[in-house]
Amino acid sequence: MKILFVDNHPELTATVIASFLRDHDVIVVPTIAAAKHSIESSTFDVVLVDYDLDDGKGDELVRWLRLRDPAAKIVAVSAHETGNAALVGAGACTVCAKTSFATIAAVLQDLIGDLRDHEPAMTPED
Repeated sequence: MKILFVDNHPELTATVIASFLRDHDVIVVPTIAAAKHSIESSTFDVVLVDYDLDDGKGDELVRWLRLRDPAAKIVAVSAHETGNAALVGAGACTVCAKTSFATIAAVLQDLIGDLRDHEPAMTPED
């Protein structure tokens, strides 16, 4: 699965990838602007979005992506309940808090099942 991981903590993302996402193709970007560029120029099956980013709040990205692709698979990954609530309120499908990354495989499996059964991956043309 190809995953866009929008988070500005390189040590955390490296640990998460090594521990829980090593079987996936993960692209990490630290900003909303970089995420938008990546989404416009590539295809992702899932987007993991943190709330506090270098150039704004992740809910801005989630709203933008939801308008662009109503079927996008988006996971809120903030360490804070209020951040995850804002991300879900903006359109994230589900939450996997940073304190619960050990459950990310189950969260992704649920999304992959939906993706394989019903929807194509997000594409730049969408």
